[in-house]
Amino acid sequence: MASEFQRSKVDLVFGAMDVTGDGYLTEEDFRLLAGRWASLRGSDEELLSTVMLGWWNTLQLAAGGAERVTLDDVLNVVDVLPGNIEPVLGTADAMFGAVDSDGDDYVSEDEYRVMIEAWLGREGRTDFTVLDLDGDGRLSRNEFTTLWAEFWAGDDPDAAGSYVFGPVRTA
Repeated sequence: MASEFQRSKVDLVFGAMDVTGDGYLTEEDFRLLAGRWASLRGSDEELLSTVMLGWWNTLQLAAGGAERVTLDDVLNVVDVLPGNIEPVLGTADAMFGAVDSDGDDYVSEDEYRVMIEAWLGREGRTDFTVLDLDGDGRLSRNEFTTLWAEFWAGDDPDAAGSYVFGPVRTA
């Protein structure tokens, strides 16, 4: 069962992904997210749609093929991730490719900011220096994957990856 901290992390992202604001995640939400991201970036709507719809397919399968996915459905996915991290790693790799808009195999602070703004629908308060694990001013594919796995499968409030989408409100 997801901890309160994990629930807080997922709730933050769930609310942002629910673009339509109906309390559920649907394919439409993910198409709208991809469009929002493409408009901020100015390109690559096809790539971003593929990545976002991949997320939708994963969540929909976990919800038994439902057309609407609830927060509890997402938390059920989070519950099994520590024992089956491969889907997170695959998604992290796809996300990295989508975030790395200049194709230099690194994610700059500006590229990261665009991703956060697209996901949250507003400016985020993520401290890039905390996420930059080796302090070189950019995220390598390995750093990004580590952060992504810590966010989705981790339960450590002190882990840098816990703040991939910004500060998490805890009870």
